[in-house]
Amino acid sequence: MRDICVYCGSSPGRREEYVEAARAFAGELVARDLGLVYGGASVGVMGAVADAVLAQGGRVTGVIPQALQDKEIAHPALTDLHITGSMHERKTKMAELSDGFVAMPGGVGTLEELFEIWTWGQLGWHGKPCAVLNVAGYYDGLIRFLDHAADEQFLRPWHRDMLLVEEQPARLLERMADYQKPQAKTWVKKGEL
Repeated sequence: MRDICVYCGSSPGRREEYVEAARAFAGELVARDLGLVYGGASVGVMGAVADAVLAQGGRVTGVIPQALQDKEIAHPALTDLHITGSMHERKTKMAELSDGFVAMPGGVGTLEELFEIWTWGQLGWHGKPCAVLNVAGYYDGLIRFLDHAADEQFLRPWHRDMLLVEEQPARLLERMADYQKPQAKTWVKKGEL
């Protein structure tokens, strides 16, 4: 892996732990010589992770739609900045530039980005690891729901297992480095799981 895409909030959230975790994750990226690919903003958790990578001498690539660039929220000091015509182009570019994907605390946009890239992996459009850094239990409810969806057979167990979940940045990056794309399987009959 060379570059990791981070999806996260343009807000810092209610808890200081979210920004602290962004800084800790940045330190782990730099320690492993992994570049950051992210949404290009200078605010919220997004700005915190970018600032921390840059402060430690790491590489940061931002990808931001022109409409957000026009609102002057783009980070002014990135290693590289790509400006796209739409949010769809933004997500596609981030996927092309990245070797793995991590969702940190964020809102609907973060969830949408995570679910889309994870779906692309399920469809076999890429074999890159998708992960959640579960800071301060932020994603506990989502993880329970995903487990429930697998139990109810709306989410195949091997597809559920494709989404890595960790609370510690170092362990998450280790698991991502070891990730092997699962082989395609079909549904088994009830009672055979």
